[in-house]
Amino acid sequence: MSDEVRYYEAVGRRKRAVARVRLYPGEGEMVINGKPLDEYFGRPQDWRNVKAPFALTETQNRFNLSVLVKGGGITGQAHAIRHGIARALLLADPESKLALRRAGFLTRDPREKERKKPGLKRARKAPQYTKR
Repeated sequence: MSDEVRYYEAVGRRKRAVARVRLYPGEGEMVINGKPLDEYFGRPQDWRNVKAPFALTETQNRFNLSVLVKGGGITGQAHAIRHGIARALLLADPESKLALRRAGFLTRDPREKERKKPGLKRARKAPQYTKR
């Protein structure tokens, strides 16, 4: 068996979104859930989020990207993909760790929606108090 790796795989998460990312050697094609990047995400800010780790490490046209993402909303999915790409790039090139860490791409954002509590309207909002 050869030492050549077929692809680099990593998982990225954000809120309820989970992204399974695979980086293949290639020319920069990006496929998310079977659709091209610009077709899956409508907003340019989400495109920038997904492409940010490639721009930072200057590997825009070195890898093809294949992603399976589920759960969460649009922006949460974009951030989950960014997290997964950063982790996969770390496997591909350990030298880029410092730059990815400084940009905050390797840190998993732990914030999640707090559950609703009984007797309250939302997680913390209580019904209005009336004296009489």
